Amino acid sequence: MTQGQSEKTDIRLDKWLWAARFYKTRAIAKDMINGGKVHYNGQRAKSSRNAEIGAVLKIRQGYDDKEIVIKKLSQIRQSGAIAQELYQETETSMVKRAVNAEQRRLNMLNNPIPDQKPDKKQRRQLMRFKDL
Repeated sequence: MTQGQSEKTDIRLDKWLWAARFYKTRAIAKDMINGGKVHYNGQRAKSSRNAEIGAVLKIRQGYDDKEIVIKKLSQIRQSGAIAQELYQETETSMVKRAVNAEQRRLNMLNNPIPDQKPDKKQRRQLMRFKDL
C-alpha cells in the first residue's frame, strides 16, 4: 500500500474527488456535489458521504458526463498518473464523450463565430428582421 492510500473506508467523497484530481480544491468539489453535478450510485450525494471501492460516480464537468468506478481510495493529492489509478472510466462513458465531442466539433464548423461584432447599422437591420 502506498502512502496516502489506506484500507479505511471513511474518506469523504469531496476529499476523494479532490485527491483523484477531478476538482482543483475541496471547496469546489463540495460545491459541485451540493449543486447536483455528482451522483453516487445513481443518486445525488452529499459531500460528507464516504467513498467506497466499487461505487459508480457520474460526474458532470463542463460539456462532458463521466461515469467512473472507484478502484482505490486516497486521502492525499498526488501526481496525475497516480490519481488516474484511483478510478476507471466505463467504456460507455468514453464512447459517449467521444461522440459528444465530435458533435460539438461539427456544430462549430457549421456555425462559425463572426470575426467582429455587428455595427450600429447591422444591429438595426437585425432588430428589424427579428421583429418581422
